[in-house]
Amino acid sequence: MTSIVLPAPRREAERSDLLECRLRRYHPRFQGVVRALAIEHAHIADLAVSFPALLFALAIPRPGLDPAPALAHVIAGRPLAETAAAADLPLWLRKLPAESFTGPIPKLPDGALFRRQIANHLPTRALAPLWLQAVAQVADIVDELVAVWIARELIREPKHFKPDRLRLIGLWCWFSSRPGTFGHGLIERPWRPEMRIGPAIEAASTWRELCELHLHLGREPIADMWLNPGRVAGYEFLPLDSVAFLAEEAAAMRNCVRTYGCSLAHNSARLWSVLRNGKRVATLKVACWRGDPLLNITELKGPGNTLASREVWWAARRWLHMHDLPQIEARPRDWRTVTLDRATWLALWRPYWLAKRRVPEWLPIRPSRKALWAL
Repeated sequence: MTSIVLPAPRREAERSDLLECRLRRYHPRFQGVVRALAIEHAHIADLAVSFPALLFALAIPRPGLDPAPALAHVIAGRPLAETAAAADLPLWLRKLPAESFTGPIPKLPDGALFRRQIANHLPTRALAPLWLQAVAQVADIVDELVAVWIARELIREPKHFKPDRLRLIGLWCWFSSRPGTFGHGLIERPWRPEMRIGPAIEAASTWRELCELHLHLGREPIADMWLNPGRVAGYEFLPLDSVAFLAEEAAAMRNCVRTYGCSLAHNSARLWSVLRNGKRVATLKVACWRGDPLLNITELKGPGNTLASREVWWAARRWLHMHDLPQIEARPRDWRTVTLDRATWLALWRPYWLAKRRVPEWLPIRPSRKALWAL
């Protein structure tokens, strides 16, 4: 059988059409830059077919990366593995199409185990930009094992994925495997590789609440609870004046009193536990309300934030009015005068800083509410 050999001009035209087709698959914002690099040399243009991610990385390098050594490798015809290494780009990215890249490709993990595992969790074209950023960020915050997990979970449940929680999830994952640290001691449900993203976010958020409570209140109990403990009509009123008592109340009553650290630190409220026969029956919040200079009962809830009974409300009001309310000063503190507890901040994050040998900008040495709330 005689083979058909296409004329050189025709072969060149088909090659040019194929190249143009491949270049058009890149994001419109970057097509011009990618095309300009591709036409510099035939070997560079070939990357549009053989390794779209590498061509993109060389045309739009991430900050701090010099593409010159890798470009020299390409022009010299060196193997793709060597060229990718010169560009600090994992070879496993060859499997992603040109549409996957909408900005400089971040530094990605490339360990031997990671390469074997990540092949099972590659993203769709639509998810790829978010997926790449998430994998890179989690690998940097924690390690490659957790990066594989986040890659898997992002593909499994993209609707439940929250990019703004990655740092929190990363820290929670990191401390989950660091027994003996202060941060590990505050974790109720540690991270496990088989966890789904939804429960993981919930567990990380609960951990953050406990961290925040400790950072707002420190290690000493609240000195001034405004009111005195007492007993009325068989109901006992006890102060929730420490992190330990607040955490116990939250667990027993299934409520969110652990989130009141900021209000307590700024003198905006006080919390009390209501017991009957030694059993918790309600959680009570006292504060000044709607311009009233005297203290009021602003919340009184039963287990699981259910409505407290009329009997509990009557006992609580009687207990409140046993006090000389006009003599009680309950002025909120100015925002600028109340800081997070420095000793607690350092004790909490120091193990992470030391292990990573750096202090990230998003987790500074100086206590910062802005950094805490950004988690």
